[in-house]
Amino acid sequence: MRTIGFPGRYTQGPGALASLGPTLADLGARRAFVVVDEAVAVRVSADVVRSLEAAGVAPHLAAFPGECTAAVIAKLTADARERHADAVVAIGGGKTIDTAKGVARALDAPIVIAPSAASSDAPTSRLIILYDEAHRVAGIEMLPRNPDAVIVDTALIAAAPARLFAAGIGDALSKKFEAAQCQRAAGLNSYGTPPLPSALLLTRATLAILLEDGARAYADVGRGELTDAVERVVEATVLLSGVGFESGGLSLAHALIRGLTAIPAMASMMHGELVAFGTLVQLFVEDSSPEEIEPLATLMTAVGLPLTLAQLGQHAPLTPAQEALIAEATLATRYSRHMTPPLTAQRVIDGIARADAYGRTRSAS
Repeated sequence: MRTIGFPGRYTQGPGALASLGPTLADLGARRAFVVVDEAVAVRVSADVVRSLEAAGVAPHLAAFPGECTAAVIAKLTADARERHADAVVAIGGGKTIDTAKGVARALDAPIVIAPSAASSDAPTSRLIILYDEAHRVAGIEMLPRNPDAVIVDTALIAAAPARLFAAGIGDALSKKFEAAQCQRAAGLNSYGTPPLPSALLLTRATLAILLEDGARAYADVGRGELTDAVERVVEATVLLSGVGFESGGLSLAHALIRGLTAIPAMASMMHGELVAFGTLVQLFVEDSSPEEIEPLATLMTAVGLPLTLAQLGQHAPLTPAQEALIAEATLATRYSRHMTPPLTAQRVIDGIARADAYGRTRSAS
């Protein structure tokens, strides 16, 4: 048995946020609890309220406080219950989205996701990444089903900082390599089954689009322009990558996040930036050819993704104790078992050293 999962509905394009009210009405919602990132609240709140009220859905907007912790989810859930909310909406970045997912999970309510930036593939997935107050990954939970709807307003995406757009590229470019390793290692996807070939096809399509259009789209977003290249890359980083990672499986590039963020200097980097460097490490652990590594590194350089530990904030050489800590935290994750031959601490340490040396040489040239 093999499983692939999708969001109930996916809508993308400029002005797509106007469909939020009708989408909630289609789900039978009457009172929506809207978790909104303060960074976009001023820009979108009036339009969101107007869309919901026109559709007969009463909105309550709650500000996301800045970190997705169990305590924050519990507080917002209590607020939503007091207001008798029967649906949850997320408008913001990855942590806002995961917080709203946590509220929806606690309420057993439908959820609609409207990302304010294409900074990760969180919108389409069931995954909820919890952090502690020190911004370290503290745990992972799952929605019982994929989000009921995802609404990607690309006018909003194109107005977001280009670094966020690059982070989405960094999160997505790993998926082809991770899903392939998961399959080779007889690993399971997030549904607990081997991946279907269609999931692997999505991960390959994701990387192909990023290599073709990623640098151009990043430059367009840097100018605040919404172009066909931006539309294609957003579809790749949000939809294709999101379905691909959940249904295809993850491996070292994501496992390494636990290890890298165990070092305080790297703990505050964006998810996609960590994944990008982790992808480079995975390719060196796999002994991939220069023909496979070079196009990826060229894209990463073009969009400002880190190729070295220093670019992740770790300027001093890692000490043996730090190397051991990174390896231990990485190998403690389930995803680390999705590698063949099986990972060892030394292979992780050597892969980091090789990737960092490659990145430093490339940056100096």
